[in-house]
Amino acid sequence: MTVEGSPIRIEVCVDSVASAMAAERGGASRIELCSSLIEGGVTPSAGLIELTRAAVALPLHVMIRPRAGDFCYEADEFETMQRDIAIAKRMGADGVVFGVLRPAGDVDEDRTRQLVDLARPLAVTFHRAFDMTADLSRALEDVCAAGADRVLTSGGEPTALQGSAVIAQLIVKAADRILIMPGSGIKPESARQFVRETGAREIHVGLRTALPSPMLHRNQKVSMGAIHDREYQRFSVLEENVRRLREAVADR
Repeated sequence: MTVEGSPIRIEVCVDSVASAMAAERGGASRIELCSSLIEGGVTPSAGLIELTRAAVALPLHVMIRPRAGDFCYEADEFETMQRDIAIAKRMGADGVVFGVLRPAGDVDEDRTRQLVDLARPLAVTFHRAFDMTADLSRALEDVCAAGADRVLTSGGEPTALQGSAVIAQLIVKAADRILIMPGSGIKPESARQFVRETGAREIHVGLRTALPSPMLHRNQKVSMGAIHDREYQRFSVLEENVRRLREAVADR
């Protein structure tokens, strides 16, 4: 269980400068910066990293994921990840977030260690590729051995609330070797009970709200991607939602 009175760190996942600023004003502890969150997040552009770094003082962790889809990468994709880590370091990131698996569903420990070593002295989070592994307990040991600082996980379930029992077990198993950071589906109304039940010290949240597009003219016949009408919808983190979450876990 979490020690009473100890602060819960809140990492907010964002894909824009505006959302990062709103998260900071709302009381977030850290920012995870991605692009294409509708596909689970991929590496943001150098321009987005640079502008976000200039806009917020919070620790900034950058997603390193060269494409959507699985986490088993070809040689050129792995090289892309290495170069993107170097770019994130130059742009002033405080940490990077990645995950690499092998076809059998286990953590690619060797490649993960290579990326961890390249990223230092930045902090390293192994992301929810962890939830796609065949054995979470084994995956935890592999990520620990590779030297990452934390694991982002929903306990192998669609949401962290559904995986809360497994998350609590992972936190106990991890002890002081690595930090387990639950994420996916944690909302202000559920966060307080969740951290009590799991003993989590950090949580990862999206808290995105759909906003209407300012476009007046709309061509409903054309979609740029696989999701129809996505061109006329935006998502943003709202300051008040982050504040509500902050207050919920502070009052646990």
